[in-house]
Amino acid sequence: MRMRHKKNLEARLEAVSEYLITLRTDNLNFNEAKNEKQLINLEEIFGNSNPVYLEIGGGKGQFACTFAEQNPEVNMLCVEKISDVIVLACEKAQEMGLKNVKFVSCAAEYLEAFLPEKSFETIYLNFSCPFPKKSYASHRLTHERFLNIYKPLLKDGAPIIQKTDNMHFFEFSIEQFSKCGFVISNVSLDLHNSDFEGNIVTEYESRFVAQGMPIYRLEARIK
Repeated sequence: MRMRHKKNLEARLEAVSEYLITLRTDNLNFNEAKNEKQLINLEEIFGNSNPVYLEIGGGKGQFACTFAEQNPEVNMLCVEKISDVIVLACEKAQEMGLKNVKFVSCAAEYLEAFLPEKSFETIYLNFSCPFPKKSYASHRLTHERFLNIYKPLLKDGAPIIQKTDNMHFFEFSIEQFSKCGFVISNVSLDLHNSDFEGNIVTEYESRFVAQGMPIYRLEARIK
């Protein structure tokens, strides 16, 4: 379903500008993004040198804001490409008075151009669009073309953590992680009926759990 355009979007984005990092990608070819560096300074953005965590496809900001609130000693950078969605995330952070979360308006294809290598403690992929049609497989955020973008961003030994409600997407992701040299661990085929502690429930997740659907989770690290 297409999201309805938010009223007064530009004014609302301006009102939360302290939380929003807008990157210029209009003249950037994402196939060559890694060679066109326009790196942002994370210490400057957050005003400290605390560890930084990255969520890609953050939606309305439920996970990022909850994570930032629960972990005030770290920073959370959340990527979301849709302006009508990211404005809601920024407004949520503003309402909560958070100081350690920022939102990047950018498609994942361009991240290599803007994010410095070996900067992130963890990358979170929470309920990414599964793009069920095989012809759209390369758009999935766990496709090898994206995993090869994420690899350089991770600190040594840092994981990518994925959650999804889609079994076929989960199986596809495991194949792609393995193909790209990741080792899979801490796999759950039904997260909410496991002994896992500390899970932050996202907007989509609460909906799926209410419908009795299992939630799949894994951690992937470079060998």
